[in-house]
Amino acid sequence: MTFSTKPLSNRIAVVFDFDDTLVPDTVDALISSLDIDSLEFRKNKIRPLIDQGCDKILARFYALISASKRQKNKITQEYIAKFGQNLAPFDGVTQMFERLRHSAHKINPKVEVEFYLITCGMVEIARHNCISPYFKAMWGCEFFYGEHGGIEFVKKIVTHTEKTRYIFQLAKGIEGHQDDGQMFVYRDVPPEELHVPLTQVIYVGDGESDIPCFSLMHQEQGTAIALYKDSTPKEWGRELSITQSQRVANLAPVDYSENSELMHSLTLAVESICKQISLQQLSVGE
Repeated sequence: MTFSTKPLSNRIAVVFDFDDTLVPDTVDALISSLDIDSLEFRKNKIRPLIDQGCDKILARFYALISASKRQKNKITQEYIAKFGQNLAPFDGVTQMFERLRHSAHKINPKVEVEFYLITCGMVEIARHNCISPYFKAMWGCEFFYGEHGGIEFVKKIVTHTEKTRYIFQLAKGIEGHQDDGQMFVYRDVPPEELHVPLTQVIYVGDGESDIPCFSLMHQEQGTAIALYKDSTPKEWGRELSITQSQRVANLAPVDYSENSELMHSLTLAVESICKQISLQQLSVGE
């Protein structure tokens, strides 16, 4: 019997961004729910903070908290939960999870497809959304609520670069908030101890916050799929200044319908990894 030259893992991790990837932008939608024009809000409330040097993520949340306070602390934990429940994902998203699992099972019944969510947005909205049961773990920004019940400040922030931290975390099989002090250590972990190697990770995102993850997938031979919505592929790449090290496997429109380019890309990515796993299984005699 021959032996596999790589450690065998029967898992595939499909990792999604949230805002503008699975659902419409949640800050815009939340602001609209307060009867505030989201475009004007970005221009007059968020942009000035960024121009003064404020971090983009903190600027959005500071402006959102201020808007809530002006409306008598309207955005509460209950408000966010209800908002998440009522937020509709893009068409086809809810069917996508089982379609990908079915595609994997047809090639190799032993392969398990796991789904994860990593967002620089409000993970509390995602946790109350109808798609939350499909995810093994979710990470993102969280609010602290003040004495009047409204959002007071951001108690946990996930920056663009920190998104990669959670990819390393899921690779090591850590689901919760545990931090072993070695979160970014990946190559020093014995391969046989990994929950899923990064070569078997598929990352899906739409914009600037996803660029560090695109780079990581490129570096570690994982798969990155980028999405665009209101632009052309050329405009998308020019707007984000994508470099050689940030290139993705495919750039597709946000469309999760069964015969769309995006679903075809996701299916091919899952099937390709399944075949690699099957090859390794032959080598170890499974």
